[in-house]
Formats: sequence, structure tokens, C-alpha cells
Amino acid sequence: MRQYEVAVIGGGPGGYIAAIRAAQLGKKTVLVEKRDLGGTCLNRGCIPTKALLHSAERYQQLSGAKALGITLGEYSFQYKKMAKRKDKVVKQLRSGVENLVAGHGADLVRAEAVLTGPHTFRAGEEEFEAERIILAAGSVPAAIPVPGTDKPGVLNSDGVLALEECPESVVIIGGGVIGVEFATLFRDLGKPVTIVEMLPSILYGNDSDVCRTMTELLTDRGVTIHTGAKVLEIRDGLTCVFEKEGQKLTAEGAVVILATGRKPDTAALGLEAAGVATERGFVLVDDELRTTVPHIFAIGDLTGKQQLAHVATAQGIVAAHNAAGAHRTMRYDAVPGCIYTTPEIACVGLTEEKAAAAGHPVRVGKFNVSGNGRSLAMGCQDGFAKLVADAETGKVLGCHILAPHATEMIGEIALAIQNGLTAGAVSDTIHAHPTVSEILMEAAHDVEGLCCHKL
Repeated sequence: MRQYEVAVIGGGPGGYIAAIRAAQLGKKTVLVEKRDLGGTCLNRGCIPTKALLHSAERYQQLSGAKALGITLGEYSFQYKKMAKRKDKVVKQLRSGVENLVAGHGADLVRAEAVLTGPHTFRAGEEEFEAERIILAAGSVPAAIPVPGTDKPGVLNSDGVLALEECPESVVIIGGGVIGVEFATLFRDLGKPVTIVEMLPSILYGNDSDVCRTMTELLTDRGVTIHTGAKVLEIRDGLTCVFEKEGQKLTAEGAVVILATGRKPDTAALGLEAAGVATERGFVLVDDELRTTVPHIFAIGDLTGKQQLAHVATAQGIVAAHNAAGAHRTMRYDAVPGCIYTTPEIACVGLTEEKAAAAGHPVRVGKFNVSGNGRSLAMGCQDGFAKLVADAETGKVLGCHILAPHATEMIGEIALAIQNGLTAGAVSDTIHAHPTVSEILMEAAHDVEGLCCHKL
């Protein structure tokens, strides 16, 4: 039996970081991964999606070249080459992760791990024992109980990213982050797209202004959006049948994409043998990420906290330190969320509605992209930055951005929330001109009622 001080099961963005950090802390560490290092994010999620979105965005931008003084001849896209580029990006990053794990001295075992007791597990043909175990097995696409979802041409997110040819039309069931990003991808490539969402709006739970504006932008670009719609079945010919306001409607596509969320990948993990408790499939953890078995930790999508790669990474660091004897805790009030639409969406903290519901006296500052020099120079007039602050203390409670480069700017406000800074601290910070990030400064000035570039 191979013995270790720390064993990490799952090599995604949380797991491989946990293994590296445990090794950095001097612990004899093994990382066990049944598929490819990097997990869903690197191999079947964040990275390949963004690679395809980048290609599609560049293609879409060509349609506006004339307005920029550029004359083009005929142009087209080759989806197979876009997919090959996507695979090349993934392979390069995956190779980098493999080198990092080896370089930091953690052992790597490529096999499926199954817990056999509180301290033991089997991986392949080998038996292992570890003083501390960190579970990082990730998640898989969730199915929906709808007849016809097993038909050829009905794809989950994994299946979409495996396509080598671009579908001629797309129906997307689910208008959350995954669904809206796929809608952006295929619409930018000029294909008819229909979104069927059960909830009252796409991106439900996000800031209401963001949801409304993105709905308008997608609709203006030709995306058909049905909200408040319950899918009943998928018929032959890939016809999606759904009910909306008491009426039965249909939408047809060359493919139907199930963008209906993800569930923890725990079916074959052997949690019962180790005594690890779950709730609705998710592994129960405390603030130190300990499970109901104190020397076993769980991180990432298994925990159901926030299914984001950067949350898993942060949890991996906390769990590794705690496995080494520390007592670090997680906080989730300053976690940024990013959606790679056109323009991008980024948010952190509370929405205006949630801040009020939590009992805060709320003051909101807002500044539109149309008043920003850099954005206009780039040809973008759509979007805004919205800053939510406590009216009495001035502390920043949340921020919601719909703008070019929004995902690169949100870290500034995450830092402000993490450190209890005020809107005044943001407005007093000199922001370079001309940059899109000035909209954050202007929104902070607006919180104070002192925005010079707004009437």
C-alpha cells in the first residue's frame, strides 16, 4: 500500500492547485486524476469555450469593418480550423499543468479513485493510504427529465465542444451562463439561435439591468428568446416542444443544446465507505472545507458553493493549508462572476435588490459605456457599470458591469469588497485615460452624486 500525507482526488483547477500547495508546504502528496489534468474548466469548459468565442467574435467584427474605414473582400470561417485551434490551446495549457505538478514534487496517478475507508482508497490496481484526503472530483453536465433528450443531435456542453462542424441552426435549452455563451458563439457565426428558458429571464439571479440589457442586445442580433417556458419533449427532427403562457410552441434546430447546469461527480467516489455525508448530492463542508470526516476535505463543484473554477482554486489553497495543520476559512462575498458575451458581463457582491433585502440602506451609482471615450473609439456604445454601496458607510457592496473588457475590470471591485473599501476609495483612485475602466470611477463618483460626466 502506497502511503502519503496528503492525497488529492481530482486534478481540476482546485485539485491540482491543492496538490501543488500541499507539496510546497512540505507534505508528501499524490494527485489522482481519471481523465486529463485541468478538469472540466481546461478541457471541456472555460478554456475551449473562450477559444471558440474569440474566433467567433473576430469573425463577427469583420461585418463592421467598413465603418472603421477598412474594405474587405469575401470572407468566411472554417469551423474545423477553429476547433483545431481550440484543441491546441487546451493541449498547451494542459501540458503546462502537468509540468507544474511534477515540478513541485507531487506524484501523479492516472486512474479513477474510489474511497475504501476514512484513510484509504483504490486507484486502478493500487491501494493507497493518506493522513489527509482532499476530494476534488468536480461535476458533470446535469440531465433533465424530458422525453427525447437521448436523441442524436441533442448535446450537452461536452458534446458541443467536441463538434468539428458548425451546426446550421441551434436550439438552446437553458438561458444561464452556459446557454447565453453558446448563443453568443453561434449567433456571431451567423447561425439562427433560439433560447428556451424556464425562469422569468435569461441570466436569472444577476442584476436586473444586466439581464434586461443583454436580452435586448441578443434579440437585436437575431436571437429568439423564450422565457417562462417549460420544455415538454424533443421530437424527431430535433423539434423542441415547450409550453409558454398556456400555449404549446416549437423550435427546431440542427442541434439542441442542453445548457441546464451541472451536478457533482460523486456516483463512483465511494463516499459512503469513508463516512462522508452529502446533501442533494453535494458534499457537506464547513468553513474550513472539512467534511463530516474531519481529516477529509472537499473543494470545487463537489461542495455546491459556487461552481466556478476560481472558487475551486481558492478552496484548493485553503484546503491544502488546513490539511497541513492550519485553520483557514473561506469567504464568498467577493467572488467575481464572468460571462463572455458581447459585450462581456462581470459582477461581484450583491445586486441592488439583494443588498436592500439584506437590510442595507442602498445607494447606487451608474455610468453608461456611451459616455466613455475608449469604448466609443472601439465602436461600442452598449453597456454600463453599476456600483452598489451602503448609503450610510459608503462601503462597496456589489458591482455589475456590461462592457468591453468587463471580465478584466471586475477584480478592482472584488479587491474593494474584500478589503471593506468605500465608493470614495474607488472614485479617489486615479484611473488611466482613455480606458474602459474609467466607467468604474465614474460610477463611484455617481454613488456620491458627484459624477462630472453625467447630467
